[in-house]
Amino acid sequence: MFSGRSVKSGHEDAFLLESVIDEKTEAVCDAGKGSENMKILNTPLKVGSLELKTRLVMPPMATEKTADGLVNGDILRYYDEKTRSGGLGLVVTEHVYVSPEGKASPRQISAAGDDAVEGFKKLAGVIHRNGVPVILQINHAGSMTQADPETEKISCSAVINPRFAARGIRILPRAMDIEDIERVRDCYVKAAVRAKAAGMDGVEVHSAHGYLLNQFYSPLTNLREDEYTGATVEGRTRLQCEIIKAIREVCGKDFLISVRLGAADHMPGGSEAGDVPEAAERFQKAGADMISITGGLCGFILKDREQGWFSELSEAAKAGTELPVLLTGGITDAYHAEKLLEEKKADLIGIGRALLTDSELPAKMIKE
Repeated sequence: MFSGRSVKSGHEDAFLLESVIDEKTEAVCDAGKGSENMKILNTPLKVGSLELKTRLVMPPMATEKTADGLVNGDILRYYDEKTRSGGLGLVVTEHVYVSPEGKASPRQISAAGDDAVEGFKKLAGVIHRNGVPVILQINHAGSMTQADPETEKISCSAVINPRFAARGIRILPRAMDIEDIERVRDCYVKAAVRAKAAGMDGVEVHSAHGYLLNQFYSPLTNLREDEYTGATVEGRTRLQCEIIKAIREVCGKDFLISVRLGAADHMPGGSEAGDVPEAAERFQKAGADMISITGGLCGFILKDREQGWFSELSEAAKAGTELPVLLTGGITDAYHAEKLLEEKKADLIGIGRALLTDSELPAKMIKE
């Protein structure tokens, strides 16, 4: 675990590395905008049992650097580089799969077995030595599993995933029964236990970007009529809440639990901003410590928007919860990060693709 409660300072998806970074968009710390004193960015924030020194977060970004599912030297060097310069208040790792059937891509990191713990210990150690707490993002890809063509695809309902369909992939998953749901829930809990054993400060439950828990959350993919019904926010968030409660019971009150919510699909008939306050409230009641807002079946990129692409959704989350809310989406400079905080669109700011371009960016933003 991270040794200090007051830290020094310092999605992800397997598709992330396919994105082309627009150099103009990723230009950092514009000289004409960065001259103001950045007050909120440097303000500590209590999140669960941790006190983060800054409001900047490294969000999940898939590295695709492992062949056997285990943390290796390339992964350790990557996280060391991204956290060494200072400025970060928290790291959320790339998504790791909780069960082989939920593996998103061939080179994704595994949390599905106890053999993962030793590598996670090394990863937590590297990041902690750089003065930053770290939580492990745990995930099941559901119908977006593509690591093994022979693996049976499962989802909340037998519906072709719209995000895959947009890429020309039309695979019909099998609808999960209650035994499947219970088994997957247990896989999330076991992955969290492994994260705690490795010294991670917590976990983030991934419910975004078209993966399994997002499939439960979206009315487009959740056609169930049981207690996990897609007809109500309560039904669409039931599994996430069950996972949160189970992790809390096993891992204790000081283990940070975040939920990454794909808050809107930006598709006709999909999830929308009006659903978010209730979802956020339910996650808080279940025992979450933080909510991270991003896109749903639309993915993690929205074009032709100002920095903070999902800010109307993070603002909606704040309307339903007292928990800290993290916003990620196209934020590349201190001016816009501070502006979003001042406008109370979020409490924490994730800098992802810009950090891939410039490992020194967090320190630069904090110093302005």
